[in-house]
This record gives sequence, C-alpha cells and structure tokens, in this order.
Amino acid sequence: MPFSTLADPDDLPGARAAHDPVCAEIQARHDLLLGSEEAERLRLAVIIAGLVPLAIDEDDLVLRAVEHFSAQTMRNQGRAVAS
Repeated sequence: MPFSTLADPDDLPGARAAHDPVCAEIQARHDLLLGSEEAERLRLAVIIAGLVPLAIDEDDLVLRAVEHFSAQTMRNQGRAVAS
C-alpha cells in the first residue's frame, strides 16, 4: 500500500483515517471513477500519501485529496476525449 512509503510514521494514522471519507466522497460522484473500485482506491491512496505532508489536519487532507483526485480525473477524461 502506498502508505508504507510515508517517511514519518506519525503520518500513517491520519492517512489511513482520511482514506475512507475520501473514498465515500468519490464513490458518491460516479463521474470521477475511471477504473475498477480497487484501482481507484489504490490511485486515491497514492494521492493521499503524497498530500499528507502538505495537509494541516485530517479534514484538510480529505479536502485536498478529493480536489486532487477530481482534477486528475478531469485531466484524464480530457485526454481520452482528445484522443
């Protein structure tokens, strides 16, 4: 899991705690899902792991992860349409 790449072990609980709320938010918006549920959960975990050092707290991490996931999805959908 991407959380094993976190340099600070104190970041792990926050990353794990943010994962489920972000998943719920994204699953509620079907337009954001590009692949299988498992693939999207992994993509989300990678995003969360990358954002942990930037987040102020767990709520901020959830917000940033949803925003990043959404923006990444929109970029990927744009490439698919342009191809």
